[in-house]
Amino acid sequence: MVNRKELKTILDNLYAARSQVHLANDPLSFCHRYTAPEDREIAGFIASSFAYGNVKIILKNLETIFGKMGPSPRRFVEEFDPVRGLKLYAGFKHRFNDGRDLCALLLAARTMLEEADSIGEFFLGCYDPAAEDITPALVEFTASVLAMDYSSVFGGAEIPADSAFPFFFPSPAAGSACKRLCMYLRWMVRPADSVDLGLWKHVSPAKLVIPVDAHIQRICRYLGLTARRQADWRMAREITAALRTLDPDDPVKYDFSLCHLGISEGCDGKDRLRCPLCPIVDICEAGSP
Repeated sequence: MVNRKELKTILDNLYAARSQVHLANDPLSFCHRYTAPEDREIAGFIASSFAYGNVKIILKNLETIFGKMGPSPRRFVEEFDPVRGLKLYAGFKHRFNDGRDLCALLLAARTMLEEADSIGEFFLGCYDPAAEDITPALVEFTASVLAMDYSSVFGGAEIPADSAFPFFFPSPAAGSACKRLCMYLRWMVRPADSVDLGLWKHVSPAKLVIPVDAHIQRICRYLGLTARRQADWRMAREITAALRTLDPDDPVKYDFSLCHLGISEGCDGKDRLRCPLCPIVDICEAGSP
């Protein structure tokens, strides 16, 4: 078992070694294309929603989305008309989400701006600073977004069964790890550090829960941060609790660098020839002889 001091030293060094090469290989890079905080907030909402599947395809499809928006995602969303949007994004496809789902997502963003002036303020209406973490906030946030009126996109009051739009808004109440929503919150809430943006000042980084994807699931098991096998909300909270012992005020600071051991550095747990050069080899179960 790795002692906590050694684990913290290695993870802090890994955090310090994050690079712009890693950022360029991440959906978060689309936020950094804009300087205005309001554009970055909208860009992050969209980019994180489609951050599932092969990273090259994610980046390619995000290029398509943002390429049609013009210089200001915020202005595009403020002026978004679903009828025009359905024509603009006709034929769009990202795995099981299509142009309709994208337009519903943009309508959700527009509705939040209309009701609260920003997505951050809308989320803050769901946030309880006294709660242990963001679990109840996410439950309320996702329920609120799914309850909005999408009839101008779908042609009726109900979201049709053949739409994957609800996939954008899973809930901890159903056990989902909520990876993309947790990632969006990390981007918005964590202090600005050349990667994350620090735009939402009234949500505490200490309350965040780590986004669990296949890379985090695997690598955190190697590091003994979780014993669970299913990538669900319980695993996400278990890993976060372990990281909170290293940094109580900012437990998910290590997410980006750990995740990019897989995304950018090629760690898959199978190619042991990569292990000797890995910065966490001395504490990683996969790198053990």
